[in-house]
Amino acid sequence: MFIDEARIRVKAGDGGNGCMAFRREKFVPRGGPSGGDGGRGGDVVMVSSQRHNTLIHFRYNPEHKAQRGEHGMGSNCSGSDGHEIVLQVPVGTALYDAESGELVHDFQHPDERVVVAKGGRGGRGNQHFATSTHQAPREHELGRPGEERMFRLELKLLADVGLVGYPNAGKSTLISRISAAKPKIADYPFTTLEPNLGVVTVGEAPHEESFVVADVPGLIEGAHEGHGLGVQFLRHIERTRVLVHLVDVSDASGRPDPVEDFKVINNELASFGNGLEEKPMMVVATKIDVANPDKLKKLTTHAKRRKLEFHAISAVTGQGIDELKWALAKRLRVAVAAD
Repeated sequence: MFIDEARIRVKAGDGGNGCMAFRREKFVPRGGPSGGDGGRGGDVVMVSSQRHNTLIHFRYNPEHKAQRGEHGMGSNCSGSDGHEIVLQVPVGTALYDAESGELVHDFQHPDERVVVAKGGRGGRGNQHFATSTHQAPREHELGRPGEERMFRLELKLLADVGLVGYPNAGKSTLISRISAAKPKIADYPFTTLEPNLGVVTVGEAPHEESFVVADVPGLIEGAHEGHGLGVQFLRHIERTRVLVHLVDVSDASGRPDPVEDFKVINNELASFGNGLEEKPMMVVATKIDVANPDKLKKLTTHAKRRKLEFHAISAVTGQGIDELKWALAKRLRVAVAAD
């Protein structure tokens, strides 16, 4: 199951209490205070991992608590520190404070390590309170409580290219042709219920290039208001460098105007915000093996008028697929150089 949002509660370990004790040993009269210190509580640590690609392990286990420090003991023995706990999150996870909404950390690289809750300090034993005038102190400190926080985790998949368009525009079919991804493909709307990632390779070793493509569920008009599957999955293409807008130019869609389809989806991207409407975009006409010539011509003219790179493909026959892959690789090289 693909889970891209979760809320969790974390509790760092409390510090151990300091000990009040006096030395009791044969032939050592009035041995003095010997209470040891309490151990420090364990931290709660988050680490980004490439072994996870969903937050499902937090959905069913929302509370995480580190070990507390042990109490101090006599004979000046300090308690041991509590063990930290390590929570692994997928690369691309954004961590927010659930109360303030503040972004705590954005895990964009593997093996990033962040302490999200600090363990409490251990209390001091009565050995620390002895002075020349106060040689039998009974004072000792309690351990400090560890931090307790509520977090909201939001996963944003890391991909170079994002595929957008109406349901059944051919996004899943395309990603299955250009990569090893095997998404569910069927001839009804909203076949894709969760994002799919595929790795595309062009060229031959040792000069081959590869990039990651994300296929998100189809959009419809009013998606930003919750219609269809809404725009909840558009966060997964926020980090992409290039958007590929797929438009069905066959008569199978039941919609008469491909340019209107293009405008509707662009409006939804703009309504979502976060800079999606400003990303470099390529327009791709799909299903040209059964295309309506008038629709294809109209979309081609509109793309040229807006000075958008245009390609026409058929994922069934393979027409235009290789040209599109090389065009994407070239566009990504330009985007990387611009960064």
